[in-house]
Amino acid sequence: MLIVKAGGGLSISMEAVADDLARVVNQGEQLVFVHGAAEHTNAVSEALGHPPEFVEGRNGLTSRRTDRRTLEIFLMVYCGQINKLWVEALQKRGVNAVGLSGLDGRLVRGTRKSRIRVRKGNRWVMIRDDWTGTVDHVDTRLVQLLLREGFIPVLTPPALSHDNEAINVDGDRIAAHMAVSLQADILLYLSDVAGLLRSYPDESTLISSIKPNQIDQFIDLAEGRMKRKVMGAKDALQQGVGEVVIADGRVEDPVTKALVEAHGTHIG
Repeated sequence: MLIVKAGGGLSISMEAVADDLARVVNQGEQLVFVHGAAEHTNAVSEALGHPPEFVEGRNGLTSRRTDRRTLEIFLMVYCGQINKLWVEALQKRGVNAVGLSGLDGRLVRGTRKSRIRVRKGNRWVMIRDDWTGTVDHVDTRLVQLLLREGFIPVLTPPALSHDNEAINVDGDRIAAHMAVSLQADILLYLSDVAGLLRSYPDESTLISSIKPNQIDQFIDLAEGRMKRKVMGAKDALQQGVGEVVIADGRVEDPVTKALVEAHGTHIG
């Protein structure tokens, strides 16, 4: 079982990823595909006159400030435009893909943060009108049903809160939870860099291999969204996933290069 998560950067090649996913499926591999759409959402938000806002939380991570209008734009782009473009790309290649969000069938459940504390300049402020959350659980029954019948699930955030509201959650975390729940052999993150870099953005400083007991030493090296991937890798490995790979989604044959030719950062 293979879980592939493609990031939402504009430089990631949808055509190249879809070509390689189709090749993997045609070789008989079962897989679940998870995708993001962050940069597309930024562009649509700007075009609709509701520019994106990013805030820094107490954990040092930056996340999208998600008021209700932002959530509606998020749903439109993630669940609508980008999800269906991925489905279309796979269908063109003979892969019988089915697009899903975490809302569908209560596939991904999470906890909405009733309030978030964020940094504004030199002070911390509380924001209450927010629709972000954490991933608590994935229900794989629908995914397993689709896989048994020969379909390839194409999954995207948001999740469903315990109050049955859509919430913006991290797609990397969804992929990690899915990998654990399905007892995946490999979790592959395709990013807009070559892997984890010792000195970002210098790609000549790629870290090619990390042992599971070394992950904590490398988390501080990760910049931006890469930190979430490394944290997701740690959680997945601790709960039984065989290997996590962070690799380049901008190249031709990105899955093959990562898994067969050992490109990227291999953790496990």
